Amino acid sequence: MLSGIENLKETMKKDGHPDRFVNQYEFLNILVPDLYYMADYPLQPGQGYDQYGVLWSYPEGQMGAFPVHDAQHKVIKDITEWDKILTHKPVAPPVPEYWGMLNGIAAQTVPGEQYVTAFHTQGIFERFHALLGMDDAMIDLYEEPEASHDLIDFITEVELDFAKTIMDNVPTVNALFHHDDWGSDVNSFLPPELFDEFITPAYKKIYSYWKSRGVELVVHHSDSYAANLIPSMIDMGIDIWQGVFPSNNIPALVEKYAGQITFMGEIETRFIDLPDWTPEKVAAEVERACRKCKGPSFIPCLTAGMTGSSNPGVYETVTEEIKRMSRELF
Repeated sequence: MLSGIENLKETMKKDGHPDRFVNQYEFLNILVPDLYYMADYPLQPGQGYDQYGVLWSYPEGQMGAFPVHDAQHKVIKDITEWDKILTHKPVAPPVPEYWGMLNGIAAQTVPGEQYVTAFHTQGIFERFHALLGMDDAMIDLYEEPEASHDLIDFITEVELDFAKTIMDNVPTVNALFHHDDWGSDVNSFLPPELFDEFITPAYKKIYSYWKSRGVELVVHHSDSYAANLIPSMIDMGIDIWQGVFPSNNIPALVEKYAGQITFMGEIETRFIDLPDWTPEKVAAEVERACRKCKGPSFIPCLTAGMTGSSNPGVYETVTEEIKRMSRELF
């Protein structure tokens, strides 16, 4: 039986020979929480500000927080004035036990089975529209390209500072799990040419820096349609795209890109991680995904961007059903 990392590496090859499905996030020991950005960001229903000054609201009954963009709380109302508003870079909070905590989590990594994985939330595009509001952000990319580039450069520098700080303080890190949602269910938010003008160069800097510091594996989360952005993902240095919706047609993507990038997802969180979930519904969704996509460069996983589930028991049931499908299909 292959080790967890051996099985992952075989899965990622175009002509590899895994002996089972890679099961969700089993190969990542993710160093959470990401205190670097959280500040008073709400992890439970309520409200709080992040280090950029964005107010986040976590409504009861929802799965997470959303930025508040009314006239009072929008951080940047005129992108040409962004540098008068963001006068200081966010920095790691002065929590003495933070680095000891992360190194303690890192020490629990199972050798041969898991990577020590840094975690970064709210990437370049999400941070850009959180500061401006989605409508203004999309318009500014067209109407104020120079200011948009400058603001994205600022956000990129903050990310690079974050990467350096993590690697300086947790030197065993050898993988990165990075969030940034790039699309809806049916299309990317930006056309590929605009994406390559503003977003791709930032991530080439960020991911090349992580890899220069010893990171072997970059996993990027975008639970969306983004099939049209895959050449850009490969160019950035992404090894695994996590959160892949079925609308992307994973078998067709594997046919074209196997061995260059691996696709992790297909199991629809929004359809089964519900208050009325049942083991039968979960089993049917997992079986559909595994039978449809079995092959190289595919990892079955809930499309949500973290271990666990909003409704207790869903994630664990998915894990057990993937084990069942491994027994049946390998």
